[in-house]
Amino acid sequence: MSRTVGGRVELVVSNTGPEIPPYEVESLFKPFYRLGAERLVGGKGAGLGLSIVRSVAEAHGGTVDAVPRAGGGLEITVVLPVDPG
Repeated sequence: MSRTVGGRVELVVSNTGPEIPPYEVESLFKPFYRLGAERLVGGKGAGLGLSIVRSVAEAHGGTVDAVPRAGGGLEITVVLPVDPG
């Protein structure tokens, strides 16, 4: 879902997955961080996705936040200025 509010564009993306404790969410934005020891080995990713999203958003004057979803996964909100100039 996306919408424009007060000169900013808001994009909300939800995914499914394991339940994520609220205290772990901010750590997911650290490069190479992956939730849980069982995910340290394998081919499911390097743990860079959310750190890249946050870096790109901040480079354009925006923000990224995430909250755990009931039953697992995250709801991620990206807010960017319509005209970052």
